[in-house]
Amino acid sequence: MRPLIKVDLLIFRMIAVIQTGGKQYIVREGDSLEVEWLKHAVPGSTLELDALLVGEEDGKNVKVGKPLVIGANVKAAVVEHGRDEKVSVIKFKSKSRYRRNVGHRQPFTKLKIEKISV
Repeated sequence: MRPLIKVDLLIFRMIAVIQTGGKQYIVREGDSLEVEWLKHAVPGSTLELDALLVGEEDGKNVKVGKPLVIGANVKAAVVEHGRDEKVSVIKFKSKSRYRRNVGHRQPFTKLKIEKISV
């Protein structure tokens, strides 16, 4: 009887760090993420975002930008615009009949990462 040999084929995808809306996101090809509302993005169009860091998932072949990696960009498709769930902001002061309830829904843009190129 032959011993079973298990071979794990690891496929390392490209990984990048992008910045939009004052926040930084770690993205991979095929990921979808919600970012701050992008005013001029039309659903169905594509965006090119600059990368702060580009590498492979295993940690090899990493390029770090100062502040951006020259020639690296991330192509993303705009899927939709939307609004998050409501967050209630409640103010209350005891013994003074003071109550305030204000709701807020943050707008967002949903992106799908198509390609990371160096």
